[in-house]
Amino acid sequence: MTVLVTGGAGFIGSNFVSQWLREETSAVVVLDKLTYAGNYESLEPLTQNLATRDRLTFVEGDICDRERVRELLEKHGIRQIVHFAAESHVDRSIDGPEVFVQTNLVGTFRLLEETRRYYHTLLDDAKKTFRFLHVSTDEVYGSLGETGKFHETTPYDPRSPYSASKAGSDFLVNAYFHTYGLPVLITNCSNNYGPFQFPEKLIPLMILNCLEGKPLPVYGDGKNVRDWLYVEDHCAAIRTVLKKGTLGESYNIGGNCEMQNIDIVKTICRLVDTYAIHLPVSPCEKLITYVRDRPGHDRRYAMDISKIHGELGWEPSVSFAQGIEKTVRWYLENREWCDHITSGVYQRQRLGTSACPSADEDAT
Repeated sequence: MTVLVTGGAGFIGSNFVSQWLREETSAVVVLDKLTYAGNYESLEPLTQNLATRDRLTFVEGDICDRERVRELLEKHGIRQIVHFAAESHVDRSIDGPEVFVQTNLVGTFRLLEETRRYYHTLLDDAKKTFRFLHVSTDEVYGSLGETGKFHETTPYDPRSPYSASKAGSDFLVNAYFHTYGLPVLITNCSNNYGPFQFPEKLIPLMILNCLEGKPLPVYGDGKNVRDWLYVEDHCAAIRTVLKKGTLGESYNIGGNCEMQNIDIVKTICRLVDTYAIHLPVSPCEKLITYVRDRPGHDRRYAMDISKIHGELGWEPSVSFAQGIEKTVRWYLENREWCDHITSGVYQRQRLGTSACPSADEDAT
């Protein structure tokens, strides 16, 4: 039952691989292109652990490379695929949309094509347990008003090149179920946070800027609302959908935690003030700087998770207060990882994007 995890060196992917190797018995093959958002260091603890290293295979490669995908499927006898690999930063998609179309849409298409070819070579018993789980985002639904939540039946209304490319990949995955009988599942998650998240995203950027005494840039009035989900809860939800989900169905995954961006930033400031020492600027709230809003900035997201809870029995187990404290403390205790990311391997203003954080994080 070896599982192939695309994008497994990214934020959510590396957390998923770690949880899988702790909680499951089967082996994992990670396929990751190691772009700016993929970091092999996030997997190194697993490769050095006697209990996990023999069950983990890492392959540097691109999901657009059909020959590489074909080789991995056949060589490792893959029986499940969890597809995280994606370009996910909204600002980057505004500045350079082509790579988002290439990775999120074309890459998913090529992965599906090779999976379809491989699936039809399997024996009937293997076909019964084969799964292709596509990890997507709440951003495909567009923007909510002050009330209501996204349901699995909410019409898609993407507002950025990023969300449009993810919406297109969702449609492709769904089409391969109905047209070719490929056993697929789709999950749409809300904003993730936790260890190993890259510093262009809202929470880690704010933590690191607090530590460095740099401005904390907040888009617009800071009142954009997101539903926040601790990454470990997200990974557990994906494992639940793999085991129990109905083929061809989509499942919304959220944290039942709606918060305004400005409240997130102020919470981080208070925690950094509490746990960090020798801060350049204190209290950290002095660093908050309101900046011009970005184009097409969705006002509010909120996920209805009654389907995954009612049908599969999953619900988030980590409160935001617990999760954000764990997250801040992790970044404070792992400065070496952060320094490696921010000093060349990863750059917060790479490719000409703005220094403002994205409050939106899907599956990478």
